Order: sequence, then structure tokens, then C-alpha cells
Amino acid sequence: MNNGVLIGAGILITIAGLIWALQGFGVVGGSFMSGDSVWAIIGPLVALAGLSITGLGLWRRRAPSR
Repeated sequence: MNNGVLIGAGILITIAGLIWALQGFGVVGGSFMSGDSVWAIIGPLVALAGLSITGLGLWRRRAPSR
């Protein structure tokens, strides 16, 4: 997979996870997720997965090619 695609997808997944977490914690309202503790758990996990994907894309970009 292209490194740029990994980085872009990772950033989008991280943003989605952060929004879900904020909704779960009740910081952002206006959704069925607002104030729901399930999303307060799922959101940070998704954000961490997004950061991992972004890190993978950055690491592969800097790794010496053979």
C-alpha cells in the first residue's frame, strides 16, 4: 500500500476516533453517541489504531528501500 495512503487513512481514522471519544465523554453533543460510555471506550481505541497506521506509513517512508 502506498505510504501516502496509509498516512492519510491513519489521520482520518484518528480524527474519527477523537470525535467519537469526545462524544462518548459528553464534550460534543447532538448525536446518539453523546454521553454513551461505549463510545468513550471505542473512540480512544480507534484513535490509537489510527495513530498506529499513521506511524506505520511514516516509518515505511523513512525506511531505506532495498
